[in-house]
Amino acid sequence: MSTADATTDAPKGGLTFLRTNMEVIIAILLGIVSIATAYVSFQSSLYGGVQAQNYTNGTNQRTSAESLYLEANQQYVQDAQLWQTLSELRLDIANPDPAIADAAQIKYDTIYFQSVSEDFDGAIQRADAENEANPDFYVDPSNDEDYQNALFGTYADEKEQADAKIAAGDQANAFGDRLTLATVIMAVSLFLLGIAAVVSAFRVKVIMGGIGVVIFVAAVVIAAAVPALPLF
Repeated sequence: MSTADATTDAPKGGLTFLRTNMEVIIAILLGIVSIATAYVSFQSSLYGGVQAQNYTNGTNQRTSAESLYLEANQQYVQDAQLWQTLSELRLDIANPDPAIADAAQIKYDTIYFQSVSEDFDGAIQRADAENEANPDFYVDPSNDEDYQNALFGTYADEKEQADAKIAAGDQANAFGDRLTLATVIMAVSLFLLGIAAVVSAFRVKVIMGGIGVVIFVAAVVIAAAVPALPLF
């Protein structure tokens, strides 16, 4: 047999193999696509659970953060009012009348001991030191950075964690949507491969099977871009 005959027979041999084993190939492809579709669908449901959990936790933490903020803000307002009272008493303490000054000092010490927190006490002391060092510029202890951090720091941390949980939920939602899209595309591939499995015309089998494989590969590319979650 000549070289030309061998070259001509090679495609015929491959075509004969396809004709003979096309049903088996389609069946194998149907199995692969079915398993892949089930896996991607399961991954999508896992991301749905992650999304729901993160949204729930994030919402709860946001509610907690709001409560912490309201509590801190209430304390801030009370301290501001307290400082106004203490400032008025300081003026009375400086009164040249000893009776007024002594009474004001006693009242000042009592209120200070009973109502001034440790954080606000530090703010007052730092403000007094700055005001004494620079009398031309008044420093209000309520504006002290360390004092405000002590009041609102817990709220800020809680809100940051809540925002991170919500962001993680958004990311899980985006991943779940991609996997859902991949599942739908794989379902189309299954449909085409199913048609290829039942039609009798070989040419139609090849066309439907080929299109189904191309669509399946596109779905795999989409699904592969999403990090897989552990199954257990």
